[in-house]
Amino acid sequence: MKFMKLGTKPDSFQSKEDNVRYVTTELEAEIIIIIDNVKFYLHKFPLLSKSGFLQKLIATSKNEEEKKNQIDEIDISEIPGGSVAFEICVKFCYGITVTLNAYNVVAARCAAEFLEMNETFEKSNLVYKIDVFLNSTIFRSWKDSIIVLQTTKDLLSNYSEELLKRCLDSIASTASIDTLKVKWSYSYNRKKKLENVKKPEDAVPKDWWVEDLCDLHMELYKQAIEAIKAKGKVPNTVIGEALHAYAKRRIAGFSKGSMQIVDKSLTDTIIELIPGEKRSVSSSFLTKLHRASIFLGYEETVKERLKKRISEQLEETTVNDILMYDLDMVQSLVKEFMNRDPKTHSKASVAKLIDGYLAEKSRDSNLPLQNFLSLAETLSSFPRQSHDGLYRAIDMFLKVKQDPYSLVVSHKDS
Repeated sequence: MKFMKLGTKPDSFQSKEDNVRYVTTELEAEIIIIIDNVKFYLHKFPLLSKSGFLQKLIATSKNEEEKKNQIDEIDISEIPGGSVAFEICVKFCYGITVTLNAYNVVAARCAAEFLEMNETFEKSNLVYKIDVFLNSTIFRSWKDSIIVLQTTKDLLSNYSEELLKRCLDSIASTASIDTLKVKWSYSYNRKKKLENVKKPEDAVPKDWWVEDLCDLHMELYKQAIEAIKAKGKVPNTVIGEALHAYAKRRIAGFSKGSMQIVDKSLTDTIIELIPGEKRSVSSSFLTKLHRASIFLGYEETVKERLKKRISEQLEETTVNDILMYDLDMVQSLVKEFMNRDPKTHSKASVAKLIDGYLAEKSRDSNLPLQNFLSLAETLSSFPRQSHDGLYRAIDMFLKVKQDPYSLVVSHKDS
């Protein structure tokens, strides 16, 4: 992790209990700054020479008579970053060594802007130094940029908006770079896609950045993906893979299709971000999202949109993907598929899929005959290399209807 040190003096800050901070010096404190329940006992000169905000505030805080007899006491609990960020700014004013890194730099930058620690009051003031550090170091580091983005979640204020935009642009630009230029570390624990099989083992996959972004909070993740899409350089299939990875990480049971408790807003975001391009996401991913939309009681328009996307690539779907659907839903998918006048090879793939689906469903002794026949007849005109799959489904259905307990025997025979 990159860092920057400011100041040269040793740390002379001391604590008294949990809510009092002061600088060890022979001079008495002249000002008390209160942030939430923490009191800072400080001196005016170091602060007022660098902070326009405190300079103006102290100048108007008391009349001259009051100033002679009392220590200025000012509450600025609204400062972004709280007491921790404020202490960084104070140490900078005193020349005390302070270390900035990806975890604290945004809070320090927001606090410094709040305190008006800019070039108006001193050359190379804290805002300027932090901006140099961000632009020259942090935003040039992939991992640090993500850490910085995460820290903005707790600083949703006017002071962090510009930093958020700069951070998102940095992440989007890095994710959009030619993979031949990727020389930094990244997380990748998934199997590489087939497109990379013929490439050298050390070749950087197109979706190299996907897992690192999965650590982001939903709203920040959404903004990051939107920024990447806006660059227009990352293929939609990679965007789709990113969304699939995020869903598997964030939705418990998603990868196994056994979702119990699902955050509707999270599912909303994922569905909203799916690229419109056909085959930008896998059929397996679509069927899981569709099941989630049913489970969460989505509006029919959303469920129908997902169902249409599934039907558009039904030939790529597996039996496991649709096994949780009842026969009516599968028949609806098949009819939607037929409406787009599919090619012969696609029909053959769907016929094989449905034969396999019927073979599995026919093990259910409660399966209505009419439903079984209706779905089978829907595909009667579809070309098949072999009808063995359909025959097995019919044979299994008849055996189970004749003797439900023969299911175990039939399963062994098949």
